[in-house]
Amino acid sequence: HVQLVESGGGSVQAGGSLRLSCSASDRANRYCMGWFRQAPGKEREGVAVIFDDGSAMYGNSVKGRFTISRDNARNTLYLQMDSLRSEDTAMYYCATLPMYPCAVDNFVFGYRGQGTQVTVS
Repeated sequence: HVQLVESGGGSVQAGGSLRLSCSASDRANRYCMGWFRQAPGKEREGVAVIFDDGSAMYGNSVKGRFTISRDNARNTLYLQMDSLRSEDTAMYYCATLPMYPCAVDNFVFGYRGQGTQVTVS
């Protein structure tokens, strides 16, 4: 069983930056992992996923602004968010994706965290 704990959320002005972290309790580097988000009244959205070799895929709304990365030695997943917009406001959570494909529109999670709130004003 893998526990995922997110941190780094908060409130920021539009145009600002935040860096989210997702700490895994066990070796999660064998999994495809990703960041997802959901705002009240909106459908959940895949933000970014990263393969075990480090290659990544991004949702269209965050391309060029967000960067996903992972440190397998530290069992930690990151999401660097730059040029934040009000529409990025949501609960962000990390998850493992054990099933093919490793993609932002795959919502079949193995494990997921509780989430961290990001508010952009």
